[in-house]
Amino acid sequence: MSTHTKATLKRINADDLSTLLLSPKASQVAVIDVRDDDHVGGHIHGSTHVPSSSLDYRIPEIIRTMADKEIVVFHCALSQERGPTAALRYMRERQSKTQRRRGGDLAAAVEGKGQGEGEVTSNDKLAEQEVYVLDRGFVGWQQKYGTDERLTDAYAPDIWVDY
Repeated sequence: MSTHTKATLKRINADDLSTLLLSPKASQVAVIDVRDDDHVGGHIHGSTHVPSSSLDYRIPEIIRTMADKEIVVFHCALSQERGPTAALRYMRERQSKTQRRRGGDLAAAVEGKGQGEGEVTSNDKLAEQEVYVLDRGFVGWQQKYGTDERLTDAYAPDIWVDY
């Protein structure tokens, strides 16, 4: 049973995320955009678009492709429902997969087939990863960084006039 809930999800604000994305550590940060047809008007530079409607079958792929990242940030338009839900599903599936692998590692160790001492395994990487939800979602992001071409791609300011 997972101990993760919407109330326990970590949040990251736009300023802190922008600092990470402009730092030398940027390659260790992944941003997952789970907006659906509202994925218009721009997106965070380097983000991966995974529509929330495709999460059921894409979560295993996301876990595999993000395994080497230290930080994974999920967001939708406002990060009130789809972003947090996606982050929870990702964390729960990742936790379940880690527990299953650790069970397999324990069995291998008993049989003398374990990893060498001090070796970092992919399980350790999974355990070390931090998962966040972007506070205020892309709506909040675009208000501050929409016109910053280092941080936002394909920005269309006319779409965001009423926000």
